[in-house]
Amino acid sequence: MNRIPNTANTPPLNSPAPGQGFFGLGIAPMILEVLQRIKFTMPTPIQAKVIPLAISGSDVVGIAQTGTGKTHAFAIPMVQSLAQKPGMGLVLAPTRELALQIDEVFCQLAQPFGIKTACLIGGASMYPQVQSLRRNPRVIVATPGRMFDHMERRNVMLNNVIMFVLDEADRMLDMGFAPQVERIAAQIPKKKQTMLFSATMDKDIMRVASRYMKLPISVEIAPSGTTVEGVTQEVFIVKREFKLRLLNKILAKYPGSVLLFSRMKYHCNRIAREINNMGFTAAAMHSDRSLAQRREALEGFKSGKYKVLVATDIAARGIDVMGIELVVNFDLPDDKGNYVHRIGRTARAGHKGHAISFALPNQIPDVHEIERIIRKSLPISHPPDSASERFNPRKSFHDKNYYKREPII
Repeated sequence: MNRIPNTANTPPLNSPAPGQGFFGLGIAPMILEVLQRIKFTMPTPIQAKVIPLAISGSDVVGIAQTGTGKTHAFAIPMVQSLAQKPGMGLVLAPTRELALQIDEVFCQLAQPFGIKTACLIGGASMYPQVQSLRRNPRVIVATPGRMFDHMERRNVMLNNVIMFVLDEADRMLDMGFAPQVERIAAQIPKKKQTMLFSATMDKDIMRVASRYMKLPISVEIAPSGTTVEGVTQEVFIVKREFKLRLLNKILAKYPGSVLLFSRMKYHCNRIAREINNMGFTAAAMHSDRSLAQRREALEGFKSGKYKVLVATDIAARGIDVMGIELVVNFDLPDDKGNYVHRIGRTARAGHKGHAISFALPNQIPDVHEIERIIRKSLPISHPPDSASERFNPRKSFHDKNYYKREPII
């Protein structure tokens, strides 16, 4: 197995010099070679700030917009640490899709050093997961529920965990994983390094951080709720019965891949059928679908087999598909904070993207709440065949005269 010399006592630079890429962050040469091989040349802002701190052993709370490279910000220091000294790394993520993608990143980075990984997620057979645990993996990526199942069956011991990561920590609390996370954390040694990451970080998360971390350093690339830089946004006020007609016009206008969010999982299948009837290809992804069905839908979306992926908020985090041209909020999210994560599926890694949201006439207060979260006004667009007045993209929901107008399609 390739070993990396221990450089923990060498203080890394806070950030690389211009044009220096990942050099100067304290990353070992062998890992730099791996990054070059997979064509990672320039760190994102969250990577440039977090990696030196993590390599030095600090506990970190990282706040950055979705799609800015948080996974590599903790995966690189974890692989480097495990290549230098004994122990395990544990990463908890809220969704199966996100856990699988994190595991893919670790496989790329860890394989050259003989570091095995295990991905423990619900909806998959326990047997292959037990087999992977018997091969003594040094990195475990898991959803909290399945991780707790394996702990109760004594398939895994966490007494040698030296690095613990909670990814999308706020989402895990939203999904009710807090009791399981606490039980898992109780089995991990107190002497460990802990990192929390999310695009949003509220007071509940900070309480979690204070419980599990010692003097954590907060790295805030952008204030909580900041949307990705390259995404443009607009909102259509539309009656419920006209949503599909408007969607048809929008899909005809945008030739690229489209990620569409529905609030209810039982609506996803119907919307996907309607889109297929329009002449476009679509697949549905939600929690009632099996893991195999969800993976087929996601892989088909990535490959271009499906133009549209219709999903619930399980896809708001954990969908890392490059080149999504458009995100459509067919329904506004119940948790308005998820708006940031939804639209963050486009305009990733410096690319441009667009987000369109449908709001019912009685959802103006919900739009105001989203505007407060993202700290900007959302331009209002009229449906394409509105005859009553011309489209003015500069109109905002702060124009109260608009509320008196009847939406027309």
